Amino acid sequence: MMLTSTLKSCPVRAARVGLRAHSAATARPMLVAAMAFRRTPAATAFFHTSPLRASPPPPHRLPEIHPQPMRDEFLRPVTPAQLEAMDVGLDVHRTPEDWRDAVALRVVKSMRIPADLFFRKKYIHRAVLLETVAGVPGMVGGMIRHLRSLRKLEHDGGWISHLLHEAENERMHLMTFMKLSQPNILERMLVTTVQGVFFNAFFLLYLVSPRTAHRVVGYLEEEAVISYTSFLREIDAGRIDNIPAPEIAIEYWNLPKDARLREVVLAVRADEAVHRDSNHFFADCVRDKRESLRSAPHVDQLQWRAPIDHPSEADAVKTFKTSDNDATVAPAPKQ
Repeated sequence: MMLTSTLKSCPVRAARVGLRAHSAATARPMLVAAMAFRRTPAATAFFHTSPLRASPPPPHRLPEIHPQPMRDEFLRPVTPAQLEAMDVGLDVHRTPEDWRDAVALRVVKSMRIPADLFFRKKYIHRAVLLETVAGVPGMVGGMIRHLRSLRKLEHDGGWISHLLHEAENERMHLMTFMKLSQPNILERMLVTTVQGVFFNAFFLLYLVSPRTAHRVVGYLEEEAVISYTSFLREIDAGRIDNIPAPEIAIEYWNLPKDARLREVVLAVRADEAVHRDSNHFFADCVRDKRESLRSAPHVDQLQWRAPIDHPSEADAVKTFKTSDNDATVAPAPKQ
């Protein structure tokens, strides 16, 4: 009675109560119908294909980027004879010009002593340690020059790309020899320790004297060429088995499918010769305050390296005329 009288005295409140009652009465059967619909196959297909329930789109497919070899000769398939014919400058040695170069040479010679005592004739394991260290300078130099380019808002002059390419090339050397060796726990601990010490020491050296840092790498690569030459002698003497080359090496250097360990060592030694001459060249650039490599001769075009043969314009025209004269022309139909 009181609720009725209250609703009569307040029409707005009566309208609200009636709307709630109508909504509840209408919503209950709609909810029951919706629950029943969701159990049907049509509902399953609807909710799985609905834009509101669709799964997130797959991430953008990144392009496959494979490591590129250091030398242009390896951009096309090479034969064992071509590997043997590569002149890597076995007698090349940079004479120290001042006390900084002399210190760099002395440091590298002192680093070779413990390696000779520990590994002796285990050249595959020695290569693992060598490449672990050799992959550090390019990354450190590229990182420091990258940060300096960002800080000074200046172009790097072409240094960063070459240094990072050098680091990637040395890493591929390491990945190759890791397929051929199984380092024990002591050797792995040695690799970790040497890499940690060398990274921090080279980082500080590059900050203080980039010229000396590149000279150290140049002398280090001279020792690498000597080590891989001794590696080849051991293979030729039969003291190291000339086992099949791993697939990663065949793909990276475009080696023959039946390539052996000897071809891999020849390819690695050719890369080390490029790093040797490049880093000595970089040290000279720092000495001469030549920051842009674009105004300098190409790093890879050195005297010991045979240039790639490209047909001249006259040869191309001659070839075109010869092929044009040799072509068979169909006779014109008679009118």
